[in-house]
Amino acid sequence: MRRSVALIVVALLVASASVVFADEAVLIDFSLLGADIIEDPVQAGKLTQNRATMMDFSTVAGASYTEEQKKQMAISLAIENWDVILASSSRTGMRQALTYTREAKIAQDAKLYAGATALGIRVNFPLEPFNSWARIQPPFDVPAFEPKADIDDSGKITEKTDAQGADPKNAALTRFEGSYDAETKITTALGIVKNVGVIKSIAVNVKGLNFPHGLSVILKDNDGVEHVMFMGYLNFDGWRELRWDNPQYITDVRNRELRIDPLYPRSTPFVKFAGFLISRDAAAVGGDFIAYVKDVKILYDKAVLEPVRDIDDEAIWGIIGQKEDDRKRLESQRFGASQVMRYLERMKQETKTEFTGSGTTE
Repeated sequence: MRRSVALIVVALLVASASVVFADEAVLIDFSLLGADIIEDPVQAGKLTQNRATMMDFSTVAGASYTEEQKKQMAISLAIENWDVILASSSRTGMRQALTYTREAKIAQDAKLYAGATALGIRVNFPLEPFNSWARIQPPFDVPAFEPKADIDDSGKITEKTDAQGADPKNAALTRFEGSYDAETKITTALGIVKNVGVIKSIAVNVKGLNFPHGLSVILKDNDGVEHVMFMGYLNFDGWRELRWDNPQYITDVRNRELRIDPLYPRSTPFVKFAGFLISRDAAAVGGDFIAYVKDVKILYDKAVLEPVRDIDDEAIWGIIGQKEDDRKRLESQRFGASQVMRYLERMKQETKTEFTGSGTTE
């Protein structure tokens, strides 16, 4: 009897040593980033912004801007707001004009993701035989500590001050951390996942169109350092999950380097989505490239267990809040000014395509 009990204990110890420690999260789901508010000032009926991810950088803008210009400093992660940056050797006016993102609606009768929205990517690569790349990135750096808020149809952001009665797990999440599903135990984020230690795996659900180009995912950690993971090539037709497995991930905790990191005011470690990188080899076909992305998922170890915090450190010291305000101010200087210039340029554009009274003569 003692021997059988001992064997059971040994078996449990072996099983626990090889258990999978990683949590799962959807880092970003593009089906949640469709435009649903604020009509385009030029194209009537076209919505331009995504309610859930609205940000207003005019709150920290200088006094030199008019009220109308400050309105243009409100933007979201709506798919068509994303930037596509070509390599400098490939960047011409024509190619940049033909390089952009679009909302892609998936058919209702599709086998996968029926009725959902995907990120559509178009890149106009050079026809000449030389290496090139394109970076697809959000219009602003995903905020790490943006509080939950109510956003009305005009894009006005009102911070929520009372989370009573809400699910405690979801109430603790900031706005861009998304929501937690208690049944699946999966967090679906809008670009940022916190309490991330070691990333075990990354998966991208992408629709390829037989292009031989490579796809990489760019992540940014809490120190602002970018990490680029090569996911694979897009030389296939249809939806496929491209996966990156961390070759340095150690499953057995006995072989891990154990350390204790300070917490406050050092924020809980996180990763945020910083974009995609499309790489084109010199020997590959040039010209237009098209692909679609549904979401990016991660498997990761928790950086720290979730202890009970009996003192609100931030309420006393306000260190993280000050850092976030400084980051917003820098973001407004970088992004706000360029957004105002784009708006002014659009207002100067001529929308007509024909001369008044012009016509054909018999």
